[in-house]
Amino acid sequence: MPRPLLRRVSEPDTVAAVENIRGFKIGAEGGERLRFSGADFIVRASSDSTGGAFAIIEEIDPLDTPLHVHANEDEFWYVLEGEHVIQVGEDEFHVGPGEMAFGPRGVPHAQRRVVPRTGRFLVFCFPGGFEGFFRELSEAERTGSSMPEAYARVTDKYGITWVDQ
Repeated sequence: MPRPLLRRVSEPDTVAAVENIRGFKIGAEGGERLRFSGADFIVRASSDSTGGAFAIIEEIDPLDTPLHVHANEDEFWYVLEGEHVIQVGEDEFHVGPGEMAFGPRGVPHAQRRVVPRTGRFLVFCFPGGFEGFFRELSEAERTGSSMPEAYARVTDKYGITWVDQ
C-alpha cells in the first residue's frame, strides 16, 4: 500500500482547532508584510488562521537558500514569477510561473534564482508554524539585533539543519 503524501495531524488539540476554524479570504494586497536581509515576505495564511494545518508565505525577489533540512515541515513551492531552481535530495527542478515543486521534511533541499533576486513564489508549509521563522528574523533586524545570532537561534528553534557542501 503506498504511503499518503499528506499526513493527518494526530494531536487532539490541533485536530479540534482545525475542525473549529472558520473560512477566510485574504485580498491581493493582504497579509502580514515582513522584511529581513533585503528580502520581502508576506504571510498569506498563518498557523493561527488555519488552525495549525498549514502556512503560506509569499517571497518577493527571494534570497537563494543553501542546502538545508526541515525536521518539522513539508514544503510546496508554487512559482508566480521568474525562473527558479529547487533542489530536493539529488533532484534539481527548474520551475517557472505556474509550476510547482514539493520537498518533504527530512530531505535536504535548496533554492536559487536563475537571475539572482528576481521572481516571486508562494511556499506552503505543512503543518503551519514555520511562518514564525520569518517573523522572528524580521523582528530581529527591525530591532537591530545581531542577525548571525538571530539566524542561529531561529534555525535551532524551528528545526532547521544546514547541510555543509
